[in-house]
Amino acid sequence: MIKHLRIDNRLIHGQVAVTWMRRINADAIVVVNDDVAKDRIQKMALPLAARDAKVLVLSHEELQKHVQEHPDMSLFVIAKFPTDALRILESGLEVGEVNVGNAAPIAGTKYVMVEKKSIAATKEDAEVYRKIAELRGGKLMTQTVSTYQPQDFLELLEKAGL
Repeated sequence: MIKHLRIDNRLIHGQVAVTWMRRINADAIVVVNDDVAKDRIQKMALPLAARDAKVLVLSHEELQKHVQEHPDMSLFVIAKFPTDALRILESGLEVGEVNVGNAAPIAGTKYVMVEKKSIAATKEDAEVYRKIAELRGGKLMTQTVSTYQPQDFLELLEKAGL
């Protein structure tokens, strides 16, 4: 089961490896993105950033297979982009919490900073986030750091003009 699904284009970093993993208490961190799963350098480097946690770097298809083969394993899944998270949710996999984490601006896109300095989004991203919220009963939260209070991400999108 996916205990926690975090959207974070920085993937694995100190906050994820230490504070989020401690809070979620999952059996493994799973990075899900088809391009990252094909990149042998990232597949080697990402586990190094996670300290002692078990790390898997999987494509969407591999995630489906892994969950089916290990139904009792609790997973902390990191989706690189909102489109990855939407695809996971639409696949029918059981997902506990969904959290919008960090989204660094992507060069060449028309992004707007949605939350302080840690979440950038485009109009297209905003549409995907709204689809995610629809699948989650109309709610989507953001909590970039585990000790911060969760915020309503849809409200932040609206305030940002998205």
